[in-house]
Amino acid sequence: MRMPIEMEQELERKKIAAYALNHLPIVKEFAIKIGFVEIINNLIPSKMDIEPGPIFLGLVLDTLSGRTPLYQLENFFINQDIDLLIDNNTKPSDFADHNVGRVLDLAYEIGSIKIFSEVARKGVAIFDVDTKHVSFDTTSVSVYGNYDLCSDKSEAINITYGHSKDHRPDLKQFLISMLCVNRNVPILGKTEDGNGSDKTINNDVLSSISKHMAQHGLKPGAFIYIADSAMVTEDNLKETCDSNILFISRLPASYKECGRVIKEAVEKDEWKEIGALATTPPTDNRPVAHYKTCEKDVILYGKCYRAVVVHSSAHDKRRQKRMDKELNNENKFLNTKCKEITKEEYFCRADAERAACQLKNTKSKYYKIITDVVDSPKYKRGRPKDGIKKIREMHYKITYKIQEKKEDIERLEKEAGCFVLITNVPKEGEDCYDSSEILKAYKDQHGIEHDFGFLKDPAIVNGIFLKKPERIEVLGLILLLSLLLWRLIEHSLRRHVEETSKDLPGWENRRTTRPTTFMMVTIFSGIMIIKIGKERMLSKPLTNKQKEYLFALGLSSKIFTVPRKI
Repeated sequence: MRMPIEMEQELERKKIAAYALNHLPIVKEFAIKIGFVEIINNLIPSKMDIEPGPIFLGLVLDTLSGRTPLYQLENFFINQDIDLLIDNNTKPSDFADHNVGRVLDLAYEIGSIKIFSEVARKGVAIFDVDTKHVSFDTTSVSVYGNYDLCSDKSEAINITYGHSKDHRPDLKQFLISMLCVNRNVPILGKTEDGNGSDKTINNDVLSSISKHMAQHGLKPGAFIYIADSAMVTEDNLKETCDSNILFISRLPASYKECGRVIKEAVEKDEWKEIGALATTPPTDNRPVAHYKTCEKDVILYGKCYRAVVVHSSAHDKRRQKRMDKELNNENKFLNTKCKEITKEEYFCRADAERAACQLKNTKSKYYKIITDVVDSPKYKRGRPKDGIKKIREMHYKITYKIQEKKEDIERLEKEAGCFVLITNVPKEGEDCYDSSEILKAYKDQHGIEHDFGFLKDPAIVNGIFLKKPERIEVLGLILLLSLLLWRLIEHSLRRHVEETSKDLPGWENRRTTRPTTFMMVTIFSGIMIIKIGKERMLSKPLTNKQKEYLFALGLSSKIFTVPRKI
């Protein structure tokens, strides 16, 4: 016998549930601000009952929840307030594996680059992100599985062995390449073959970057391309010249011009003091580095470029290690040679002095050999008379001592603390940069390294194992979209600090002027709601820290209790 409708409605109203939301409603609000779902739906036509936009939003929320993406997604949303995080038209069963797989396949057909570029373009425009400096780099992402079968689509990425930046040569991999603006906000991302070359990928990016930046309203000369030393090849430099692209990169030490300008800068000792660039406080293990620069010119492949020689007080570990190895090898070589020669005895002092002089004149960059000839008497047999042994004959030996050439070693240490930046950014004119501005622009590139840390954080990506390379390519798109929202949140927090000159809660009850999204995630950890029927309420009031962050993000506490249409 069926229960009366009035009684069913009453039971529904009294149904009680609790959900741990944490920071996810904030992520949803930023997705709404940039029209995330609408863009995905417009770009990916689908005849499925559920639209691709909500699926993509669910994948991003799952990724940023700290779970493994694409793993038991349906179960994840069974335990979430899906009406609040997605919308009331979406059910947990919509995230079944076959539905998600079909959406990934559709996204692959459209093209992950096209999808990400459109979302990023809207995000950068909405949040007014500075696009003057464009940084590029690549990283490898290891996968578990053989992937022996070739894809039926020839354009799919090749998942194979390559130079592993994760130090996992035993695993196959694919690469993710990124263009970022404003230090670490991604605007272009792509998955690449696992054995792809950074030099070749740089050339592909350079050949298309002008077209891509035009979508952001920037023509060549209005932005500066910043990349690591893999960018410096004959083909890439020619591309920057042909396309009128301004760039800043690091000149590899393998170029003779690099060693030449470093040597000249150290010898002339005409430095421009820059000071410290770090914005974070120093620690015992990580003291603040101080910089100074000296500008020179280098000629590569028949063309002249500006070369900024930079000296850092914090020597690069690899350069220091290389210097120590060079000094140790030279010292070892000299000691071996000296020991062999000083074993010998000479019958004639003149011969000994001649050999000592030759030993003393042994060529050495950083050490000098001090020699001396000493008597080595040979005594007659028998007891000494009157306590004095009679000398049968006099031999001569060479003694030695190895001393450092302090001035030369000090110069080597100074050279070891130097690196060279190469650029075609003009010295004079409206868009000119001096050496300190070039250094600061290049140092900001480390922000993209933080992005790679995010993409490979085991709390976000753990044991990638999908059956098809095409779906792994779209997984790269999901990670990039997640990263974009993550960085836009951080950008909003820091802009609030700059505009209001007010700091925000940081780590260990300290205030900070450089808040991060991870700080925000930590502060909103433990946010729970109680749902009674269709009514929601917070399990406990928001703390002052949480209110500060919501205000900085321009959000209301209603995002945790009132569903919004995506």
